[in-house]
Amino acid sequence: MAPTTQPLARKIVKGIIAFEVAGLAGMYLLFHKMNTNQDFRHTMSKRFPLILEVYYKSNEWSGIRGIRERDEEKWLNNNKN
Repeated sequence: MAPTTQPLARKIVKGIIAFEVAGLAGMYLLFHKMNTNQDFRHTMSKRFPLILEVYYKSNEWSGIRGIRERDEEKWLNNNKN
């Protein structure tokens, strides 16, 4: 019985690792898009405000400040026009 469960366990572990790698890649791509595209951040603020808040907080914790303020200023100015 042991020889047949070992390949199954390996497949499960490989699947879990592949799932985690895909998740990390997706998180990186999302962060990169938010980090380079202010209009995308505006879309995120409307659809997924919690994710945008995590983005702002992670930048503030790493010492990068002012992104939130620049975004809010631009979005307010665009609404006035």
